[in-house]
Amino acid sequence: MADKKSEPVLLSGGNPQIAKGDGDAPVQAYIAAMPGWKRGVGHRIDEIVTRTVPGVEKAVKWNSPFYGVKNPVWFLSFHCFDRYVKVTFFDGAALDLPPPEKSKYERVRYCHVHEGEDIDEAQFTDWVKQASRLPGERM
Repeated sequence: MADKKSEPVLLSGGNPQIAKGDGDAPVQAYIAAMPGWKRGVGHRIDEIVTRTVPGVEKAVKWNSPFYGVKNPVWFLSFHCFDRYVKVTFFDGAALDLPPPEKSKYERVRYCHVHEGEDIDEAQFTDWVKQASRLPGERM
């Protein structure tokens, strides 16, 4: 049985509290700590991004995985909420067929993945390819 003190704390919406860090290890720790069905969504997002953008850089910041082509420039992040996983495309408004959810920030668009939904792999892969070629967000 795991020691409860070694298990990540789940914040609001079941979002894992993972220490900030660069590289694949903190991202994999975040995904492993995602509760229930959300963990499968996290694995799927990570798999698609890693396959689509060879050499993608990864980090965990603000309790969310970030993906970029040159640290500290990021094109995608995701975060757990109660009923869905929110995928953020930082230059999403510039994508051909932008993700469906708007943001208060003009450039940002979101894709929500709810329990029982499959990620449209062709569309998601296309968004990732496009997003990885855009200027991204410096953080």
